[in-house]
Amino acid sequence: MNPELLAKAKSLGFSDRQIAHLVGKTEDEVRALRKQIGLVPSYRLVDTCAAEFEAYTPYYYSTYDRGDDEVRPPSDKRKVMILGGGPNRIGQGIEFDYCCVHAAFALKEDGFETLMVNSNPETVSTDYDTSDKLFFEPLTLEDVLHIYEREKCWGAIAQFGGQTPLNLALGLQKNGVNIIGTSPQSIEIAEDRKLFAAMLDKLKIPQPPNGLATNEQEALVAAKRLGYPVLVRPSFVLGGRAMQIVYSDNELQHYMRFAVEASPERPVLVDKFLEDATEVDVDCIADVGHFSNPAEGTIVMGGVLEHIEYAGVHSGDAAMVLPPHTLSPKVISIIREYTHAMARELKVIGLMNVQYAVKGDTVYVLEVNPRASRTVPFVSKAIGFPLAKLAAKVMAGKKLAELGFTKEIWPKYWAVKESVFPFNRFHGQDILLSPEMRSTGEVMGLDADLGIAYAKSQMAAGAPLPMGGRVFISVSDAHKKEVAEVAKLFVDLGFEIIATSGTASVLQKAGLKVQQVFKLTEGRPNTIDLLKNREINLVINTPAGQSPRADEVKIRTTAVYTNTPIMTTLSGAKAAALGIAALKKSGYAVKTLQEYH
Repeated sequence: MNPELLAKAKSLGFSDRQIAHLVGKTEDEVRALRKQIGLVPSYRLVDTCAAEFEAYTPYYYSTYDRGDDEVRPPSDKRKVMILGGGPNRIGQGIEFDYCCVHAAFALKEDGFETLMVNSNPETVSTDYDTSDKLFFEPLTLEDVLHIYEREKCWGAIAQFGGQTPLNLALGLQKNGVNIIGTSPQSIEIAEDRKLFAAMLDKLKIPQPPNGLATNEQEALVAAKRLGYPVLVRPSFVLGGRAMQIVYSDNELQHYMRFAVEASPERPVLVDKFLEDATEVDVDCIADVGHFSNPAEGTIVMGGVLEHIEYAGVHSGDAAMVLPPHTLSPKVISIIREYTHAMARELKVIGLMNVQYAVKGDTVYVLEVNPRASRTVPFVSKAIGFPLAKLAAKVMAGKKLAELGFTKEIWPKYWAVKESVFPFNRFHGQDILLSPEMRSTGEVMGLDADLGIAYAKSQMAAGAPLPMGGRVFISVSDAHKKEVAEVAKLFVDLGFEIIATSGTASVLQKAGLKVQQVFKLTEGRPNTIDLLKNREINLVINTPAGQSPRADEVKIRTTAVYTNTPIMTTLSGAKAAALGIAALKKSGYAVKTLQEYH
């Protein structure tokens, strides 16, 4: 490897990491050699005015082609670099982008110069007028370091772009970057399962029984000790990728062989799955790390969100209610106590998100993310305080007391978050929700009545609840005990019930009037015919075990194509009944967000 070859490789777009891999060196060694020979990129300006007149919007990309460097001369303001979320995909909404944009606005207000680094043209953070300078670059260690050193930044924010910049935090810090906010060491404690478990033991906070596996055999041993079902997932993932609830040895072996690469550096986590537990998300903001004594400092829970679906659905996909609608004051005070203890232990500066599972009066911690979470925009709008802006100011050195945000806000109305899915674009794709996130956006329903707030969220998500007609019900054996209670809610609201033989016999035994319909293999007209003829107004269908039957998938996908509202959990069906009852009783009114605040 000589200077000419290295220069040619860089101009052809090879990264330091690729070159290191090809020549058997480390990325750091290639970077050091490149700097030694003075081989660094120059930055060109994207002309947003197509040479018609002077462009005032600095929007840069890097190149190794010899030529002029077009970066504007530096100002004398302190510079903060904000790392964006990178390319979007299904299972990653734009919530992180919202946080990055709010951070840029907040820091500008406080007199900083803001530099945004992101590589996704479909975001607001890459609008030319969001930050003072925009670098349209990949979110890799190499590219971020170039900009940081070139622009002589005072600090960098890795908390707002989700998992992508968070994974870079430690490497950036090792190379001299001042990561402002919660320290990369604290982030590592929360992300590394062994360190995390040790922290919870120290604080005496329960987590679901769990184990780590670096190969198939270890996974089977852990699952045997914990008992099925177990939740398996790789460490350091975005959007719950490759997370799965597993019910048997066969499924676990298949998962370990085909779904993940396990290694000692990246073990697979095996958690006991708490069936029928209520999941709760907490977003909090803290300035503890600014104080030498962690007992000082302020911690405020911005929002406590209770999931409508049972635990096991990714928090980006779950419908949620703020404030929580079934949790007892005792459980809420335990959640507050645990949240404060962990924020102090991790010396949080800025935002922290915690996911809990509540079973009875026991509160388990599922995971902690010392960063902005997907629910920050929703919570901010529901409580009327911009959490991301406040967090950015805290990270840059302010205290929450100075900013006047020291008390929890519990709204006097209900805010329901519902997710929006792209299933109608993917023919034949099953719509079941799982630990892997699949939504592409979210909507909000606000009202003084919880039922109406939920109904509004369904209208906004594109599947308004029906006011009458026929409900098709087909549930798995596990849900047969509870199904009569749910069906009765719909009968009382004046709906007719249709079901296939198994569910129908359970409902008839409970004294309900049911019209029986053929299964797909038994004859016609069957459920799909009725859906296509628009003779069904609502579908309640819970999956039978982990591998759904082909009939079920056809029914669920047909419901999506015919725009028939469908509930795949009994908790969702109960919420729908509550919403329909509330709408029938009093209809709904519309108010602006500002009127609520």
